[in-house]
Amino acid sequence: MIRVVSWNIAKWTAPWRELAEMARRGEADVALLQETGNPPGDLARPFRYENDIGWDRSLCDRWPLVVQLSDRVEMEWFRQAPPKSGGFGVREVGVSGIGTMAAARVAPRGRPREAFVAVSMYAAWIKANPSTGKNPGIASDVSAHRILSDLSTFIDYEDPSRHRILAAGDLNMFHGATGRRLSWVERERTVWDRFEALGLAFLGPQTPNGRPAASPQPDVPADTRNVPTYRTARQSPGEANRQLDYVFASRGFHEKITVRALNDVDEWGSSDHCRLLIEIADG
Repeated sequence: MIRVVSWNIAKWTAPWRELAEMARRGEADVALLQETGNPPGDLARPFRYENDIGWDRSLCDRWPLVVQLSDRVEMEWFRQAPPKSGGFGVREVGVSGIGTMAAARVAPRGRPREAFVAVSMYAAWIKANPSTGKNPGIASDVSAHRILSDLSTFIDYEDPSRHRILAAGDLNMFHGATGRRLSWVERERTVWDRFEALGLAFLGPQTPNGRPAASPQPDVPADTRNVPTYRTARQSPGEANRQLDYVFASRGFHEKITVRALNDVDEWGSSDHCRLLIEIADG
């Protein structure tokens, strides 16, 4: 079994130390991180990752990473390349949104036939053009669609189910939203539909694979199965009531995968997002 943790660490230092402890205890093999910087200098050696993002670093102060945490897996990272005509090399991934995704090929050590592509996703907020109004709003579906377009280059048009892709991260959306206080409902629905059209099955996490919210969740129906993965600055982990983090996998491959939100108060961790634990069965 391969264990993957997905986590938005908000560019904080403490989560790196928690990841180092998880690695030391053998609790995770791979980390899909969002909103990272570089790890603290004294922790750089335990982590292996590709940090060549292919962009001017001044354009983005935080970015996703795919990080190797154990020797139980073998990894090859895809270098992020800006959009270009004519396609990309076998070791490149085209990334059309700065700071939105990172990818690597992961395999159990000695079993290359079980390899899969692991993608860390961050649907960053994008401000609307000022021409839209006096106080232009922000939306995350802009970044999400860029991620999906970039992911599409890994997927065969005729039979997407033959692929082995795991994509996880922070989409800054509420799955199943019907309210409009914080959601752009119709626009966001196109994102969920597009994952499905690309053959990427939605894996939640959903109840019972995570603690349900103690108070009503914004913009979603009362019978939602969403589980809180994010707390605002005014909330404690126990008061968290918003799910922003999700996991998807290629249809067929998804049957080998289980997902759980580590969102109990005593396991939440040191970021404003909790961790998602993703377990991939052998074979």
